[in-house]
Amino acid sequence: MLELGLYNELRVKERVDHGFLLTDGEEDAFLPDHHANSDIVVGQNAHVFIFLNKENRLQATTQKPYACAGDFAFLKVVAESPDGVYLDLGIDKDVFVPNRAQKRPMMKGGKHVVYLYIDDQTGKFLASSRLLDFVEEEDIDLEEGDEVSLLIAEETDLGYNAIIDNKYIGLLYRNEVFTELRPGDVKKGWVKKVRIGNKIDLTLQSIGYSHIIDSKDGVLQELIDSGGTIPLGDKSNPVDIYDRFQLSKSAFKKIIGALYKERKITIGDHEIKLVD
Repeated sequence: MLELGLYNELRVKERVDHGFLLTDGEEDAFLPDHHANSDIVVGQNAHVFIFLNKENRLQATTQKPYACAGDFAFLKVVAESPDGVYLDLGIDKDVFVPNRAQKRPMMKGGKHVVYLYIDDQTGKFLASSRLLDFVEEEDIDLEEGDEVSLLIAEETDLGYNAIIDNKYIGLLYRNEVFTELRPGDVKKGWVKKVRIGNKIDLTLQSIGYSHIIDSKDGVLQELIDSGGTIPLGDKSNPVDIYDRFQLSKSAFKKIIGALYKERKITIGDHEIKLVD
């Protein structure tokens, strides 16, 4: 059975007026000429994306959508209707967000993080900005220190909610973020803690001693390049530290503490220096 909203590997069944018929052996989908490419040959397989056209019929395209069913994505509203809005999917087919599936009202020109899904009742390919309805909240397969991919979803009073590895949702605390973040940004992050209730705390700073080892070389090289002195120390502003090294103040203090124990640097309140 053809899978709507996903890529399908189909056999090119025959040439028809204005396109091709593709099949999985049970169902056929029409591939218009303007959605095909030079690789489409009768009798061979084609890797295509499947959606429903305006006539509610299965249609294929070799165009590549920004996201598929089962994905979280940052998409732009391109049209409004009384029943909802349409988002640009990157192909000649927009994805619909019903009013009931909007966490907050969406308007043309706005961009939102949404989840793409096949509606159980209608079978249609839709999107929703009610992200909590779709993230996994049980059996969290994450541990402290795990490196993860983050899609920044929205700003909150505490910080930033982020989609983790296209599956979970977690929080980056505002007082631990030292760079500008916006919805739609994709960042590398780490799991700081999985709390009771499967609440996930995140950080943009690597966790663990291996990170300290890697970063020590960077700090030493920066000291050498700066003539042996850097005006940052134990009591420096966290923002200044992040601007210089992309490290939290806590990680920076661990690194310079390790270098001090190795007798490679001296540390002041607002300065570190190479030992001669």
